[in-house]
Amino acid sequence: MMETLIVLLTTLLALRATGALGARRFAVWRTCGAYALGVMLIMTGATHFLPEAFADSPAPTHSDFMPMVPPFVPLPSLMIYLTGVLELLGAIGMFPARTRRPAGLGLTVLFLAMLPANIYIAVADVSFNDAPATPLWVRIPEQMVYIGVALWAAGVLRFPRKGSPEPSDRAAIDSEGAAFRR
Repeated sequence: MMETLIVLLTTLLALRATGALGARRFAVWRTCGAYALGVMLIMTGATHFLPEAFADSPAPTHSDFMPMVPPFVPLPSLMIYLTGVLELLGAIGMFPARTRRPAGLGLTVLFLAMLPANIYIAVADVSFNDAPATPLWVRIPEQMVYIGVALWAAGVLRFPRKGSPEPSDRAAIDSEGAAFRR
């Protein structure tokens, strides 16, 4: 699970660096966070559909997720596909500024709905790709980071800086739209 956090943070910093180098679209941290979350979710969501033929790859397959589904969840295979679809839809929604808020709020609900599964995995000591289960004290804070980034990207959480506030949502949308049309 730590790999996803590394992808999120690396992508965030790389996008912000391109913004500092002049890419106007990535001049705002929140926009970079939205894109970074989208990239991470494309990576994680796609793995929900990987067939057993990829079992020897480092990426998890659909069947690798099966033991992670708590026993109280009905239709575990279908739920793995459903969460993959929702992650991919949320990822796509993170890219356009006009869909970022509903996508971020939807992803927050998804991350909260997946929290019991993350607790189950840690408490039941479910291994993943022959690696030991991620401890609960790591798993829960990491899930909270994803919820925080989704809410931040959605504009629900704001972190104003002294003397240099981030642009309003309307200004960010206008700026991104202008950059996209060029």
